[in-house]
Amino acid sequence: MTANNKMRKGWVPVALTVAVACALTACKKDEQAAGPQATQQAAPAPTPETVVAASVSAMGVDQLRDAANTAYNDNRLYAPAGNNAMEYYLALRDKQPGDAGASSALSDLLPMAVIATEQSIAREDYEEASRLLALIGKADPNHPALERLKTSVANGEAKLKQQAETQKLTAEEEAKRKADQLKQREEDQRKQQEQQRQQVAQQEQTQREAAQREAAQREAAQREEAQREAAQRQQAAAPPPAAPQPAAARPAAASTELRPISQPGPKYPPAAQRAGATGSVQVEFTVGTDGSIASARVVSSDGTRQFQREFEREALNTVKRWRFQPIGQATTSRRTIAFEQ
Repeated sequence: MTANNKMRKGWVPVALTVAVACALTACKKDEQAAGPQATQQAAPAPTPETVVAASVSAMGVDQLRDAANTAYNDNRLYAPAGNNAMEYYLALRDKQPGDAGASSALSDLLPMAVIATEQSIAREDYEEASRLLALIGKADPNHPALERLKTSVANGEAKLKQQAETQKLTAEEEAKRKADQLKQREEDQRKQQEQQRQQVAQQEQTQREAAQREAAQREAAQREEAQREAAQRQQAAAPPPAAPQPAAARPAAASTELRPISQPGPKYPPAAQRAGATGSVQVEFTVGTDGSIASARVVSSDGTRQFQREFEREALNTVKRWRFQPIGQATTSRRTIAFEQ
């Protein structure tokens, strides 16, 4: 065997080793490049059964009620995931299906979640749209907008997938697109939730003002009625001053005794009921001779400061609806109205 043949035979194993190493290196790089995309595709979409975070489901009833109230006041109505009012109220309803406050709050939040889903679809943020759809589906499986929104998300995802295949975005470009989308989502959600919360606050303020005007009108009408009845009593006054009726003929003790005919209970303010707030209001009122309430005012109140005015308003409205048996002379009394869950 010549020297040249020996050298060629010696290089063959080396060349094979180098080729195998290069192939393994290329495969490893392909796996690393495809890894994030495969992981991202494997992530399951949220469902009504999984959309509430495990950390939220693990909270107690009182914790959920406090967290929901805080999130609602901080404009975290349906986002971010795992820390929003809808998830807290859904978890609270799971633990206490008969909780009226949670059901009422979810009814108020559903229209906002539908609007947010439509806006997510408009900006092609189908990941967030799917999460919001799961929230809506858990809150109300028969909501009329569910099928329409699901169809829009499915069509949009198919279109986006086709565009991605056509454009063949690199991993870096796709990551940048996702980051920009997340940033835009957070900014849009912050503005949307703040705007929706302000609209709700304005509606509640309008309702409070309307209730106050109605209460003032009722009070004015009652004053006018009391004045009219007083004038009629003066016109039908008994004997002239020369022969007054003996005081013994009408015992004072019996004429001022209050005997109730109708005493309906107070209406619980909806916002206070959702928040689990309690309180009490002491009201002083004057009963006219016909047994109706001539006037009423708040003496003192105790309870959650946020809902103190609503408790006072409802306490006054309650007392003004009371009726007593007619008495000999107007009598003033006090009662404490309690608001308890």
